[in-house]
Amino acid sequence: MSLVASFVEIVQPLNWAMSTPVFHRFLIVLTGWIFAPRRTVTGMLVAAGVAGQQHHAAFHRVFSKACWSLDQLGLIVFLLLKALLPEGTVKLSLDDTEAHKRGHKVYGVGMHHDPMLSTRKQPVLTWGHSWVILSVVAALPCCPGRVFSLPILLRLYLNHDAAARARRTYRSHPELAVALLQVLCAAHPELHFHLFADTTYAGESVLGHLPSNCDLTSRLPMNARLYEAPPPRTGTRGRPRKRGAKLPTPAQMLGQRGQRVTHAIYGRKQKARLVEAAARWHNVPDRPLKVVVIEPLSGGRSEQAFYSTRVDDTAEQVIVGYAGRWSIEETNRGDKGDLGFEEPQGWSRLAVLRTAPIGMLLYSLIVLWFARVGHTRYCPLPRPWYRTKTQPSFADMLRTLRRESLLAMISAQVGEGRLPQNLVASLLSAANAGP
Repeated sequence: MSLVASFVEIVQPLNWAMSTPVFHRFLIVLTGWIFAPRRTVTGMLVAAGVAGQQHHAAFHRVFSKACWSLDQLGLIVFLLLKALLPEGTVKLSLDDTEAHKRGHKVYGVGMHHDPMLSTRKQPVLTWGHSWVILSVVAALPCCPGRVFSLPILLRLYLNHDAAARARRTYRSHPELAVALLQVLCAAHPELHFHLFADTTYAGESVLGHLPSNCDLTSRLPMNARLYEAPPPRTGTRGRPRKRGAKLPTPAQMLGQRGQRVTHAIYGRKQKARLVEAAARWHNVPDRPLKVVVIEPLSGGRSEQAFYSTRVDDTAEQVIVGYAGRWSIEETNRGDKGDLGFEEPQGWSRLAVLRTAPIGMLLYSLIVLWFARVGHTRYCPLPRPWYRTKTQPSFADMLRTLRRESLLAMISAQVGEGRLPQNLVASLLSAANAGP
């Protein structure tokens, strides 16, 4: 099994981070990852058609022993994705996701809150890994009106017990998020970034430690203590004030006069009343913020408050920009459901830290290939029960890549036009029905 040349051309720059023999095996693993029904290393070798030709331990060592950096690989993927980004500020999204695991000897496993299984009344803990993921938010010309969160950098979260077992210093989700931002922002000081993150990453631990070339838009508690800017120093003795006069909380701001707007978020138009203000948060008094409180008038959502360090943005830009963060949830779903993010079975430290993240980077590479080449080869499957579907999903992008790779392989081996058309059609149908 082999990949179509247009996709290999996109993947080729990744060899900057590896030696030639390691990259050759890495490319075989990527081939198997795209075609395998289950994404274990041995399953990928079977799908790639190299099982028995080389010892499987050589491919396990690509992740557990070989000398290469996952951060460097992610930064190369970011350089490839820059072609999809408009001029100006680079938008980022940040989130964490759970990967269910079994076994007590797997590095970094522990009990984590599972938001997919939990309810407001009954939290559910599951055994596995928790990954913090930093993604680039990009719009594709072939999918108008839609944005994608394309992963580039990841960190494994170790809870207190897992950190103690691994003899590592405990670092919270926000601390890992700041570490990811520092890697990206330090690598590209000439760029300016704008991060969209949920409540987990809204507090002082992220807002107070942002890199100088990065802004943040996130949620704000409805009872947050807000203040004006501190007054100028008067020259008198004593410590200068850190905060100015106290302002109403976001909940109290809803009693003020606001503006009614209709904005397009989450795929539909919604009416709401907005109240905005310039303020400083008690936790980080030296950072001016644009505070926006929203009272939905349709859609059934509750009252919410947001803030942005981009104080010149309008209230609608803050709301619509934050709504685009939802695309990272679609990324997590696509990577788990279509690329088997939870399926690698490595248990040693390096194998755990490297194997599953490749699935996230592969997601970004597949979307990039589809934006460059794949959209011209996309053939929607005849599914009349999807009457409102107008754009390809990630599963369609992956299916298109499989189909083009299989078609190129058939043409290369037997010559174009030498096989009966009904046999070619049957093979391509089998590829479309694959995992």
